[in-house]
Amino acid sequence: MLVSVRRRLGVRLRSALAAAVVVAIVSLLAGVVLLVTARSILRENIGTAANDRAAQVAAALKAGSDLPTLLRPSARDRTVVQVVDPSGAVVGASDALAGQSAISSMRPSAGARSKEERRLPGDHDEPFWIVAEGVTTSAGARTVLVAESMDTVDDAIGALIVALLLGLPLLTLATGCAAFLFVGRTLRPVEAMRRQAASITSRNLHERLPVPAADDEIAALASTMNTMLDRIEASSAAQRRFVGDASHELRSPLATVQANADLLEAAELPSPAARSVVRIRTESARMARLVEDLLLLARVDNDELRLHRQDVDLDDLAYTEHERLAEMKPELAVRAAVEPVRVTGDADALLRVVRNLVDNAARHAAHCLTITVGTHDHWAEIVIGNDGPPISAADRDRIFDRFVRLDDSRSRAGGGTGLGLSIARDIVQAHGGTLTVDDLTEGAAMRIRLPLPFNESSGARL
Repeated sequence: MLVSVRRRLGVRLRSALAAAVVVAIVSLLAGVVLLVTARSILRENIGTAANDRAAQVAAALKAGSDLPTLLRPSARDRTVVQVVDPSGAVVGASDALAGQSAISSMRPSAGARSKEERRLPGDHDEPFWIVAEGVTTSAGARTVLVAESMDTVDDAIGALIVALLLGLPLLTLATGCAAFLFVGRTLRPVEAMRRQAASITSRNLHERLPVPAADDEIAALASTMNTMLDRIEASSAAQRRFVGDASHELRSPLATVQANADLLEAAELPSPAARSVVRIRTESARMARLVEDLLLLARVDNDELRLHRQDVDLDDLAYTEHERLAEMKPELAVRAAVEPVRVTGDADALLRVVRNLVDNAARHAAHCLTITVGTHDHWAEIVIGNDGPPISAADRDRIFDRFVRLDDSRSRAGGGTGLGLSIARDIVQAHGGTLTVDDLTEGAAMRIRLPLPFNESSGARL
């Protein structure tokens, strides 16, 4: 599942998502650190302010200053002060604490200091940081209680949380979009290389991939691919030279062998020698067919199969093969159901396809062979079947591979070279058609499907 999702997302989107996730995680961790640090600093500032205020009031009490003046409230009543005696009775207090009991039970000795965090009774529902400092005055021992409101910490932390909740998604989205755009710009040379590589075939191996101006990994990849194309072009050129040379070097000796076999066959030779001449003619003819098949496959591999497009009557091809097979194998019943069908293609190549399939069917037929020509679903169809052994489902694709012969046809006399079906499929595909095996329980049948000519004026196939 995860692999399928990754394949659908693509490099560009995956990179953008990865960048966004990393930024979101890092920003979240940084936000947590910021909140913890800010809270610590703010609490420390409040503690320092409370300590300073307690020290100020204690010093003033020790010097005998006027108590009401010392207890004047600070702005917004953030800091309140109480002065209590050892019994806990309130000697003086800020207006916000007027009439209230002592805000803390802490009673440090003179010169000592204690602290705690708690909520104050009355209208003050927020927590306060309380500092208690003992002091000795002319009236006796006193305790200065200074309470500093903690709501500034809560307000600041709340503001930071709101900023993080609003800023983190925006930062993550901006990072993802920026990464998507930047990665897209980075991958433009790769896309240009891909388009150029998709257009390179055996016909234009001289083309090369564009190399970016930047000296980076993409430029190195393009240079490496171009070097590989150089090697492929050189190898393809060598293969084409080999095909041309083999065409001349193999055909000439075979023609000579066949000509001399004809001369020997015409001569009056003893029976053993005559049988040897017949074997020579048979093997040389088989060798000639094999050479022609190999050369044709080499042209197909090099994308050099030249088709001469013209109108081809498939019914004529079927009748030609029907007559040829009836003459070659009179013991075999050949039935034909043929309708007039015309396609556009190479007549010689299509005749070779039909002949290969007819010869293959004849080798496996027990008593009967059928040839059917017609149209179906805007396609021209030729079906060649026999009453021989069926083709198993496991072999219906494998039989079109080169040099493949099924177990019951491996003999050199009856099994052929194993190239006929492969050549037939390549020629049919070059015409834009298909060659398949019909799903039969008895016997076997090959189905050729070729596109019908298109009538541009009516918008339908003829």
